[in-house]
Amino acid sequence: MAGKYLQMTMTESVRLAQQRYYGHALTITGVPDRDPLGEAEARFIADRDSFYLGSVGEQGWPYVQHRGGPKGFLKILDPATLAFADYRGNRQLLSTGNLHANNRVALFLMDYKNRARLKILGHAQVEDVREHAALAERLVQGDGKAKAERIVIIDVVSYDWNCPKYIIPRYSLDEVEEAIAPLKSRIAELEAQLGSVRA
Repeated sequence: MAGKYLQMTMTESVRLAQQRYYGHALTITGVPDRDPLGEAEARFIADRDSFYLGSVGEQGWPYVQHRGGPKGFLKILDPATLAFADYRGNRQLLSTGNLHANNRVALFLMDYKNRARLKILGHAQVEDVREHAALAERLVQGDGKAKAERIVIIDVVSYDWNCPKYIIPRYSLDEVEEAIAPLKSRIAELEAQLGSVRA
């Protein structure tokens, strides 16, 4: 676990709860200003096709939004910077509006198949895709150019890997297809053999 993440999240209220339920509380000192993403985090992020983005509105309410795309659509620009293209959607712009008032974000990335999750804290800025053509070219994938409206750039402060204990494995359609491909092949082989015996 990255030290800065703990320092940021272990508030006095959290420590009081720890003291109440477990009889002791964590105190975190001597941590760096930020924890850059390492190779393990970079590989994990590059393999994700979705994540959850948390922001906070001006009335103090948290808001969580799902973001999805092809694997690797959340790009690592450098060990302290992530970015992704934001596409035309339902036109509510809740996350975009929230980030103009409060740029703090939490990202929650899940790998259900391998029961792993990565949490990232940072500061996000939203930019118009028309004003950042070179970066947009790196971020927009497939036929998304016409639908991309914004770029979200995240200055990573820290991250944390979570315990896998209560993650229930789930599989994407591609993962299921890959897993059953040998079975389909074997069935086809057996059906061919059965057909030749009958003939």
